[in-house]
Amino acid sequence: MLREILKIKTMNLRYITDTKGHRSAVQLPMKEWEQIQKDLDELERLRNKKIFLTELAEAVEEMKLIKEGKKQVRNAEDFLNEL
Repeated sequence: MLREILKIKTMNLRYITDTKGHRSAVQLPMKEWEQIQKDLDELERLRNKKIFLTELAEAVEEMKLIKEGKKQVRNAEDFLNEL
């Protein structure tokens, strides 16, 4: 992650300013923009994977509690209503 942060600092950014010198936009080369898009796609994939694994672990724990008799089994209608 630190490597990616350092990479941002070395980007070839150009700022567009208004007549008072206030920054209003940024320009960057297409290659760098495409890399940002690729990185964001990867971040989204990893976020989805983390959510899936967390929910899977919760489901496994719930099944364990049901087998131990510490939690009641829900019917399909109740289960679907939670979604």
